Formats: sequence, structure tokens, C-alpha cells
Amino acid sequence: MIYDVVIVGGGQSALACAYYLRRTSLDYIILDANKNCGGSWGQNWEHLDLFSAAQHSSLPGWLMPKTKNEYPTKEETIAYLCQYEKRYDLPIKRGVKITNIEKENGVYLLKSTKENFKSKVIIAATGKQSKPLIPEVTGIKKFKGKQLHSSKYRKAEDFINKKVLVVGEGNSGAQILAQLSKETETKWAVKNTPEFLPDDVDGKDLFDQASAKYKSKKEGKEFKPQNYNIGSIVMVPQVKEARDRGVYKDFKNIEKLTETGVQWQNGEREDFDIILWCTGFGYATDYLKNITEIQQNGKIATKGTAALYGDGLWLVGFGQWTGFASATLIGVGRSARKTVTEIKAYLEVSK
Repeated sequence: MIYDVVIVGGGQSALACAYYLRRTSLDYIILDANKNCGGSWGQNWEHLDLFSAAQHSSLPGWLMPKTKNEYPTKEETIAYLCQYEKRYDLPIKRGVKITNIEKENGVYLLKSTKENFKSKVIIAATGKQSKPLIPEVTGIKKFKGKQLHSSKYRKAEDFINKKVLVVGEGNSGAQILAQLSKETETKWAVKNTPEFLPDDVDGKDLFDQASAKYKSKKEGKEFKPQNYNIGSIVMVPQVKEARDRGVYKDFKNIEKLTETGVQWQNGEREDFDIILWCTGFGYATDYLKNITEIQQNGKIATKGTAALYGDGLWLVGFGQWTGFASATLIGVGRSARKTVTEIKAYLEVSK
């Protein structure tokens, strides 16, 4: 069988695209490398809080049900995504990891760890979670303690009686530091001075700001941001609590790693048992290497969500370069809808 569309990835971006595809007559399928529903959310740490309330953390068509607290938990988000699949009876095959894609006679051949698939169009919706990044810090191979990326962190109780250095000034670093500092001795290493949003600003406000920026750009007008930026730390309850305990007052810059810890930029040395890298992710696009041009960081040149080099390839949910706020639950719907509209037109022309 040759599908009209194959969506690679089974998370929020894939589900948003499938929501709009189900409204068409196109034959499509979702191929998910994960064994369980919920996309990459199952790989996140325990006690992770979303940045927006449930009504502002929803995919197209169905609002996330009201949650116990203001901000949905990891478990509540996974439950919502799983229920979303069932609600719309979306066609998904799980445990299918795409290893390579080739194009033969205008049709894509997707090779996987299980079976092969054929499709006229591909939507890449694999995001970033499977590409953890650790910076090349001087001496990183000398450190004899334990190093792990935030993608491997699960709960603070695993670190009791260990001195932990949390590296990274983003939201993951702030939330994980908030949890660890309750259980064990911690320090915070940053590259740039951390920036915190006002207490009354959350993910909904950031989405609105991204939308305003998008509209201004389309209209050729100047965008005037407010007193915060999209990359700042959101003051979810656990971060507010940690701030009130003074957790974020002390932070330093790393000069290099040593066998037993770090040397700070002021020349002082400090020992640690564990270094936890909350330093983000790259783009999971390696499997597309034979059908398009991939930049060193995994990014692919696009016009909107359509690949500039790779006829019949769209990318959804990877971040700003595939649509404003497209890596968020509330934001990906806009990119997904436009993508499906473009795909319908593309397949009509190519008949």
C-alpha cells in the first residue's frame, strides 16, 4: 500500500496533524517509535509542571480536561494525549522507529526496525527529545564522577546524599534544581544570567506574545515585546517555592571540569558527585538525511513547515523555525492546520 501521508512521530505535533488529516479523504498513518501513547512526555521527569493552565494547553478540537491544580502535571498531560488518540480514533503503529528514508519514482520508502512503508508525503514530527545535547566544556572527559543529561533525570530522591551540580539556566534547570534542593546539596551553573518571568505570566502569555510577533511580521510592522522574553523561566508553583527558599540566589559560570568537580571562572574549585546537564536538545532529523539537506544542528531549511529541499516533506513542531510556538500544545495546531492545507493542494497538483 502507498499512503498519501505518513506522519513520523507520535507526540502532540503528530496528533495535531492527524486531527486535520482525518477531515480529509487522504490515507494516512502515524508511526511512533514509542511503545506507549503520550509521545515523549513519558520520558520526562516526575513532578514536571506545564507552563500553562489546562484550557491553554490543548490540541485542536478538544480542550484538555480541568486538572487538579492550576498547571497540568506530566501524568495529566499523558492521559490527555492518550484520550485524544482514542477520541478521534487516530491510526497509529507503535514501536516503529524509522531508520532511513529514500525516494523512488516519486514515492518515499520509509525503512524501520519492523517493516517498510511507502508514502507520497511525509510529515516529520519527531521533535527534540531523542537528541539530548551536552556542551563541549573543557575537561568534560576528565571528570570521574557521574554525568547525566536531564532526559535521564526522573526524581530527586535518586540523588539523596549526593552533591549535585545542575547546569543550565532554562526552565528544566530551574524546575529540577527546585526539586533536588529539597533532598540534597546542590549548586547551580549557568552560561548566562537566569531571567525569571513575572509571577503572573505563564505559557498562555508567551503564546500570545509569539502570536503578536507572528502577526506583526506578516503585516510588516515593528514588534515591540513586553518586559519578558519567550526563553525566560516560567514561575510555576515549584519554582516560586524554590525562589522563596533562596535557591536561585547563588549561581556561577564554569571555567572547566576537573577530575573531582569544576573550576569556576573566578578560579575557585569545587567538588561534586554528579553533574546534571539541563542543556537542551537538538533536532531529531537524522533519518531524513537521504531526502533533504540537514544542517549541523539538525535544523532543515523550510518555508513555513515545508522543506525547501525535499519535495513532499513537511516538518511540524520542532520550534520557531517550523511555526511560532509550534513546539507547544497550544501552538502546534496552527502549524498543523496550515501543513495539512498545503499537503492537500500538493497532492491535488501531483495527481
